[in-house]
Amino acid sequence: MSAPELTPWPDDQDGPRRRSPWKRWVLVIGVVLVIVGLVVSLTGVWQLLQPTVQRPTEVELELPAKPVGGAYGEQTPKWADCGEGFECADVRAPLDWDDPEGETIRLRMVKHPATGGEPLGTLFVNPGGPGASGADFVRNALDSAAGAPLQRSFDVVGWDPRGVGASSPVTCLDAQDMDEYLFGVSDSTAERGSAKWIEEAEASSRRFGEACLENTGEFLGHVDTVSTVRDLDMLREIQGDEQLNYLGYSYGTHIGARYAEMFPEKVGRLVLDGVLDPTASEADVVREQTRGFELALRSYAEACLATKDCPLSGTVDEAMAQIGDLLDDVEEHPIVASDGRTLTASTMLTAIITPLYSESNWGYLNSLFETVAEGNADVAFSLADSYYGRLDGEYLDNSTEAFQAINCLDYPNSIDPERMREQAAELERIAPTIGRFQGFGDVSCAGWPVKGVQERMAVQAAGADPILVIGTTGDPATPYRWAEALAEQLESGVLVRFEGEGHTAYGQSGCVNDLVERYFIEGEVPASGATCS
Repeated sequence: MSAPELTPWPDDQDGPRRRSPWKRWVLVIGVVLVIVGLVVSLTGVWQLLQPTVQRPTEVELELPAKPVGGAYGEQTPKWADCGEGFECADVRAPLDWDDPEGETIRLRMVKHPATGGEPLGTLFVNPGGPGASGADFVRNALDSAAGAPLQRSFDVVGWDPRGVGASSPVTCLDAQDMDEYLFGVSDSTAERGSAKWIEEAEASSRRFGEACLENTGEFLGHVDTVSTVRDLDMLREIQGDEQLNYLGYSYGTHIGARYAEMFPEKVGRLVLDGVLDPTASEADVVREQTRGFELALRSYAEACLATKDCPLSGTVDEAMAQIGDLLDDVEEHPIVASDGRTLTASTMLTAIITPLYSESNWGYLNSLFETVAEGNADVAFSLADSYYGRLDGEYLDNSTEAFQAINCLDYPNSIDPERMREQAAELERIAPTIGRFQGFGDVSCAGWPVKGVQERMAVQAAGADPILVIGTTGDPATPYRWAEALAEQLESGVLVRFEGEGHTAYGQSGCVNDLVERYFIEGEVPASGATCS
């Protein structure tokens, strides 16, 4: 079932290259998948919201021979035409970078050759996640990935990180079992946060992880971000670039920041937009994203109340209370959709959060609240399905599986029930509308079959060329303070402030576009603290 066609939310922002409000890809982060009573509640998601979910580009490609002596950067990709001016290729990477002579995996790349003649080099782009397909991002949404000036000057390349999409994938469940995992209704009577509730939630996570291990094998333990960073450096070398030019969005900023830390001398021109603080723990991410989405929901409510067809009424506080009451009603009395799935508060929250990543998508919330109040769950499931990449009962990609697998390697997998209860109380305090549904996220990785491998450490990238760090003041998924934190950590960080709503700034502001494009094309570095609106 495709997502609903809604009347676009009024948008009077100016800009030389505004993306279509309903045909664009919304870049989002999703760092914590929270198991809530054997179903899933999301604090943040990677998924790309579109009015109709697109099927991934499918093409059969030939792999180069396995490199001799571990010289993976010397591979020659066998580029093939994949339509509309795009080229596709697969290359090899070691399954385990500590054992380069061992098994190999496949990495998918999609390239759009520079339209202006001789390119300045390659511009790698990553849309975030973890779990997002960079290959499909470039192939299906090039104008969102990089504007026309960058397309003229660079070969724009997107790739599917290890574990994702058309690269060697993480595989866990079939569509029916994934529906049960995401949307199934538990018959448990355990109170949220009780010892029995935590035990049941952890058991659900463990069963999911065991399915991933059974169907993915040893590779499940090698989809961490550090391994992806090493893959990216290999791709840079394959492309023949002495230094990396990179535009990373959302979680893609984490890949870029870690690259700069590991390979500072190979940093060319890096732009990190919608920044994740590398030092943020899982609890930090949950807290700040919950706070951010509560504030974004308030901003929506305030804007909605100023229109004549708003489904909410009264003051902003009263409107927020109405949304909270609607969530409580769904929690008490789940709604059966036309396809037989049951709408719970968990899925309702997913549907609410999805449009909040972009102000241009706030109009979806009007239809969501109207229809759910009438006892109709179809719009809610359309939004949730776009979130999960689900269409007509099929999952078009493995984004949810990759999301969990990567996060469970990038964060420690342990639980402390008392600490989780304290954190849950804090979430409800700082976000009275949605916070009570966001606690106990640690259980999602507590039963994971592979231990986390990455520490949450600051990055300095000593000796690297200037790195642009872009933060949006009203970003619900990656708060502006994270951009400030990363710019401060980086020895050569240059902070750019965008005063606006939504997640990520490039493509949303002529001022930001100009700064980014002059930096990439001409090497012009803006003054740190430059502000756009």
